[in-house]
Amino acid sequence: MGMNVGSGSGGGDPEVMLDVNTTPLIDVMLVLLVMLIITIPVQTHAVKLDMPQATPPQENVQPPPVVDLEIDFDGTVIWNGETIPNRQVLEARLVQAANAVQQPEFHIRPNKLVEYKYVAAVLASAQRLGVTNIGLVGNEAM
Repeated sequence: MGMNVGSGSGGGDPEVMLDVNTTPLIDVMLVLLVMLIITIPVQTHAVKLDMPQATPPQENVQPPPVVDLEIDFDGTVIWNGETIPNRQVLEARLVQAANAVQQPEFHIRPNKLVEYKYVAAVLASAQRLGVTNIGLVGNEAM
């Protein structure tokens, strides 16, 4: 067995080692990581909601009347099968329905080819005039 004592050139200085020992650095980083994980508080992802209380069902309660509003592909509004000639007549009927004792449910059924601006105009008028029971009926129900 032999041993390398030097460069063999005589009594010179030994070679300097240029590699850094990273094992202690990795050990320290792992200890710091474990301590960080332990000290982080547990996060709870809960959303607090105030849910309405259930009320017992009332007997002999009439369901609200239903108004079917169809919006044709060209923006024509049809109220329960009757064509509405212009926007003023539509808004007058919406005001009358909003001020009724029992406000009707509005089932809006837009044609699949209608532009969005016509549907948005009807929804905006209904909201502005105080209609609160609005539902959209999809084309898949047809």
